[in-house]
Amino acid sequence: MSLARRRGPRAHVHRGTVEVAALWFDPALLGEAEARRRVLSAWAPGLGVYTLAGGFLLRLPAPRRMACDEAPGLPLTLEDGLLVSAPLSPTERERLAPPVGTAVLVRAGKAEVYPLTVSQRVEVSAWLDVSSWQVVRVEGLGAPPPPVREPTPVAAPTRARFGLGAPAPEAEAMRARMEGRAVPTPVAQAPRPRLLDRLRAWWRGEPKRPGEATVDAGARPSFLARLLSSLFGTSDGAGSGTAPASNAPAPPPPPSGPGLFSRLSEWLARSTPLGSLLGRRKAEYVRKLFDLFEAGNLEEALRYAIPLDKGAPSEQARVALGLPGPREKLSIQPSQGGSGAIFGGGAEVYEALRERYRQAFQKLEREGRIEEAAFVLAELLHEEAEAVSFLERHGRLKLAAELAEGRNLAPGLVVRQWVLAKDVARAVDIARRTGAFADAVPRLERTHPAEARVLRLLWGEVLAQAGNYGRAVEVVWPIEDARRLTRAWLERGVEGGGVGGARLLARMGISFPECFDTVRARALVLLEQEDAEGAPAREAFAEALAQELSLVKKVTGTASALLRPAVRALLRDRAAGHLLMKDHELKHCVTLTGDTALKADLPSLPALPVRTGFLVDGQPASYVFDRAEAGTWPLFDAVPLPDGRVLVALGEAGARLLAPDGRCLAHFDVPAFSLVLSVHEDRALALAPRGALKRLSRLDLTRRRAEPWCDARIDTFAREYDGNLWFIAVEDTVLAVDVLASDLRALWRVPQVGGDVRAVAAGPAVLSFVTLRPEKGTERWVMEYERWSYSLPDLTLRSRERLSVELVEPVVPDLSLRADGDLAVLAGEGGPRWGRPHGGRLLPPPTLPEMDLGALVLGGVWMAALEHTSVGVGVRLLERGSGAVLARFLFEGEHPLAVRFVKEELMLFDKVGRLARVDLARGEVRRVVPR
Repeated sequence: MSLARRRGPRAHVHRGTVEVAALWFDPALLGEAEARRRVLSAWAPGLGVYTLAGGFLLRLPAPRRMACDEAPGLPLTLEDGLLVSAPLSPTERERLAPPVGTAVLVRAGKAEVYPLTVSQRVEVSAWLDVSSWQVVRVEGLGAPPPPVREPTPVAAPTRARFGLGAPAPEAEAMRARMEGRAVPTPVAQAPRPRLLDRLRAWWRGEPKRPGEATVDAGARPSFLARLLSSLFGTSDGAGSGTAPASNAPAPPPPPSGPGLFSRLSEWLARSTPLGSLLGRRKAEYVRKLFDLFEAGNLEEALRYAIPLDKGAPSEQARVALGLPGPREKLSIQPSQGGSGAIFGGGAEVYEALRERYRQAFQKLEREGRIEEAAFVLAELLHEEAEAVSFLERHGRLKLAAELAEGRNLAPGLVVRQWVLAKDVARAVDIARRTGAFADAVPRLERTHPAEARVLRLLWGEVLAQAGNYGRAVEVVWPIEDARRLTRAWLERGVEGGGVGGARLLARMGISFPECFDTVRARALVLLEQEDAEGAPAREAFAEALAQELSLVKKVTGTASALLRPAVRALLRDRAAGHLLMKDHELKHCVTLTGDTALKADLPSLPALPVRTGFLVDGQPASYVFDRAEAGTWPLFDAVPLPDGRVLVALGEAGARLLAPDGRCLAHFDVPAFSLVLSVHEDRALALAPRGALKRLSRLDLTRRRAEPWCDARIDTFAREYDGNLWFIAVEDTVLAVDVLASDLRALWRVPQVGGDVRAVAAGPAVLSFVTLRPEKGTERWVMEYERWSYSLPDLTLRSRERLSVELVEPVVPDLSLRADGDLAVLAGEGGPRWGRPHGGRLLPPPTLPEMDLGALVLGGVWMAALEHTSVGVGVRLLERGSGAVLARFLFEGEHPLAVRFVKEELMLFDKVGRLARVDLARGEVRRVVPR
């Protein structure tokens, strides 16, 4: 502290109304309790409090106009980097010579200079006594939300749906053996008495037990037959005639391959005399089936018919039927053993059955028994696609759709059949879930052009509702009488701005010449700007315009009027270093303008700038965010948008759309603690906790309005969505939620995934989620992670990978997951554990620098490592492959810091209002102060 000369300033305080940058409270004048009360009354999140001259200095984030006689403390203004409590003349400032960043207080007629350092910062939270405060669990007063609805799946049509009765018990037993399932057991009976007990009863002349059937000695199965039955699971075979129990337990799922018992039974059938007896019984069954077909008794034949695999018989079918594999000689060789001798004829018997089924199908078709004929195709011959076509040809449209969906045929075919069955809503749901619009529309156009037109319009409407206006225009453009609709979609897409809006503006100018004046006015506003944030949009506009002109092979006057200013804007951005467009690309655009003067006067293009990223003199750049940079609003989430805009979540205060300089462009009055951004960047979802539930709201960033959606339980969720489907998880169930529905509705789900879902990530082509199942070992806990990866949009499971982490205590480790399956688990012992990306090789683990690692966030080729330091929270931007440090960020204070990667940008923000937007491609850091 330095004292001024004895001669004091002429003015001791500010008077009137001034721009107040800070307030000083004097405990000696007000009393300690009153000074603290006034500080707390004026305090807001983001304001800094310092000890200064025995009092408290409250520094405002931005100057505020205030009347001095109404101020709660001594007002200080900001003049040339100094905080002063009274107006100073140039002479008085020259005498004091205060350094920039200090404060000047005039007290008792003297001016004194005080520095402002981090050590003088006061945590006002320590002034509050919260020892008696208790947390009250909040519960909703209304009824809990209903479970998430989903379309009822259609099962494969049953025999009754085809107009057939129940199959014969022998057919059920044979089918179970061919599919590798347990043979259905007969009706539960009392345990049979042992042989010794029966002999004693016969000797004593005791009557038979109630319910014990009288068995003829000639009809009783021999001991050898009973042994075969127990070994081969033949139950009663073809001769028992005992019906299976109606309360028999459900059969277990098919095994992954032949087990020990199956291999033993096959060896007995091939290598021992027991196989001969078994073969004769199977031969009798098939001979009986042939006789029924030959006699024309189709009703009874279909009861005994057994399904055949499409193509060659499977291994299970060979074992069940006693058929050998393919062989060169098809002649019967009775002298040889094995199944060839057992079943005589080999694989040609399998083909004979197929031929009988085909003949039965033809006969049923001639007799007009369409459903039964379709049953033969679908159930016995496994020709499901042919059966669907057959049913459609004969007008059984709903049954054809049920068969196509129940048998999991191609999604495009399923959508086509439901459209023909007049259930368009179900067709659209399936197409949205599986992405089958592009396959279903051509299938319909070949045979039903009117229905294809309807489905194409619905496809475009779904895309437009999801915010993909460019794709919606491409889909519906072949329908000429829908051009008014496509024009409306183009206009809505242009309103969204950014790169996508610039492309649609170019297409609108080419496709609709009557809109030229409107397009030209908007284009000139875009092209006349010189900011770096708008350079990608200007480049996209010029490229889209050049592409359209290249396709038509002719430059019209309208197109030239748009292309010439676009090319000039590109040249200007290239000279300013905003673009990395190559020379030949620029020259091609100049040629397309047809402007010979511009081509002749084209200056030599400067070399492309060499970007060093964040490195300064070969060292990682460092960025410090001090406490004084805190904003007015706490930030719970933030996502970057086109043109330098930012969408921030302010908790119960709602969400705000900010300009690049922090100005508020729009306020959304819905609670927002988490944001889920659409990939089209024109809409978002806002989430807010409500006890065990979450309040969901939808934000329209183009029209700048918000609407409440619903309350639902959501444990974890993907941080972005495609505008159509959003993937969430509740306990051990993963769902694809229909964002376009009025309430929470799922179009797809995977239940019971083997543990609680801890993370969900979705991208354009892959969905990944991670489950956790803790298990108690002898001395340590084993945290079993499993990563599932599905391909999109067909939602087909592609890979599963397990990762185990051993811990002393059952603490859930921090993890980071990307949509491609790249996984990092921060175990706390031994460093992070890494998972393999879907479809990629396991990268070698990067070498991380020595640090107190608190969290690790993956971002493609980058990753961010958070550490706790003595002065605040630090973030190191690292390369994913090597672990090399690219940049360092330090946020002073102990406030929790959030890190989020969005495309090629890194967002850093905390709850005191500090926000940094890091452009990873350019190596630029921009600080945004919400206002």
